Amino acid sequence: MQKSSISRRTILSGIAPALLAGAMRNTGNVERWGMWEQTFSGPQKGEIEFRAEFRNGNRLVFADGFYDGNGVYRLRFMPDALGEWTFTTHSTAEALNGKVGKFVCTAPSAGNHGPVVVADGQHLRYADGTPHVSIGTTCYAWAHQSDELEHQTLQTLKRSPFNKIRMCVLPTEKSPQRVPFEGDDHTRFHIPFFQNLDKQIAALCALRVEADLILFHPYDHEGFQRMSDAESHRYLRYMVARYAAYRNVWWSIANEYDLVKKKTLPQWDEYFRIVQEADPAEHLRSIHYSKRFYDYSKNWVTHLSLQSDDFDKTGQWLSEYQKPIIFDECKYEGNISKRWGNLSGHEMARRFWLGMASGAYVGHGETYAGPNGNAWLSKGGTLVGESPARIAFLKKIWEEAPPGLQVSPEPYYPFVYKPGSYYLYFLDLHQPAEYQFKLPEAESYRSDVIDIWNMTITPVTGVWRGSFTLPLPGKPFQAVRLQRAA
Repeated sequence: MQKSSISRRTILSGIAPALLAGAMRNTGNVERWGMWEQTFSGPQKGEIEFRAEFRNGNRLVFADGFYDGNGVYRLRFMPDALGEWTFTTHSTAEALNGKVGKFVCTAPSAGNHGPVVVADGQHLRYADGTPHVSIGTTCYAWAHQSDELEHQTLQTLKRSPFNKIRMCVLPTEKSPQRVPFEGDDHTRFHIPFFQNLDKQIAALCALRVEADLILFHPYDHEGFQRMSDAESHRYLRYMVARYAAYRNVWWSIANEYDLVKKKTLPQWDEYFRIVQEADPAEHLRSIHYSKRFYDYSKNWVTHLSLQSDDFDKTGQWLSEYQKPIIFDECKYEGNISKRWGNLSGHEMARRFWLGMASGAYVGHGETYAGPNGNAWLSKGGTLVGESPARIAFLKKIWEEAPPGLQVSPEPYYPFVYKPGSYYLYFLDLHQPAEYQFKLPEAESYRSDVIDIWNMTITPVTGVWRGSFTLPLPGKPFQAVRLQRAA
């Protein structure tokens, strides 16, 4: 798609609709944050500008359409406001230009909380205000596999605690089963690949799993790094046109961007700008690095996507960037020779607690060869590690906590809290037999000792207030939860 001269971001307009309501075709109802989609017939090639303006009251939103093969063009749109919407198409092809219609946006169905957005300088929530506790995993090439293996991956996710998956669009392996381009021609999209990706992102949405789409990466066996700027820009606009209407999509501009040697920092900035401008839903956007920290203060970045286990810097980074922090890669559970892929299950679970108790979100990965010989990190399939059950235990504790937990900037032990009502400490490797807590005098608290590995919660007898010494088990990997007594 060519760059439009009209901004695709939402704008306010006092201009009255130019089209009479009676001339518009009613295209039905769609729920808020659902996907409205229409198909149109046009020329048998995709190098055509095709977009639409959507109007709700005096508000205009612009979205690109895309070519889906065999002379079929599609428009997808995610309405975020109730009521009647109208649309008008604009295209360089006469058959696609000036199409008009309307639809009604209705209340969202149960379980549809909208896309994930930034709540404040630290937290994530859904668009309807429901907190989102991001518990992610990485499975780079699962959407390039056979139907059977892709189905197995989805079934595993259904049973897992993970509500976000980092996944590559461009293949990471030699001779992948599914490819996004026709041979070596990066100007010709292989439509069946994207039609299959449609199905998998929709399946993730049904499971309430966020699809963190990695748009570029350095693991290149098919010549993707040789894509010209024009080819890269076209690919980015196609991805946004096709997937911005899915409420569970996030954009990761690249994985380990600094290892992609054929692209420069200004190019990465431009890719961010293109995605930001083209996406009418303004989904979350970030970029992942290997060694060179990206400047996450740039206004097109919504959150930090880190390859790090420097959890003690979380408070500093939260203060500096005022954006949510996700340790997407803090190394993985497994047994390969590389240090990044041979953590014990115990250490993977520990890192989740360290990161979450410091005020960040944390991501998981697994490198063991499963029953089918594949590692979850690369091709998906099944999980065999010990950490997912413990991560599920952690997730339940965080989801039961009050939203908007704060983090202490220089804690003796990492902890998160809501002043006057809730405090959660992680004692990590330490094994005190007792510890003196200092809480407000005005409220009384009940306490629990949490064993993060054995997944037990043991209430401590008594009610506590002010400065008090709490008896503890005297063993490592314990957490302490203090909640205001009723």
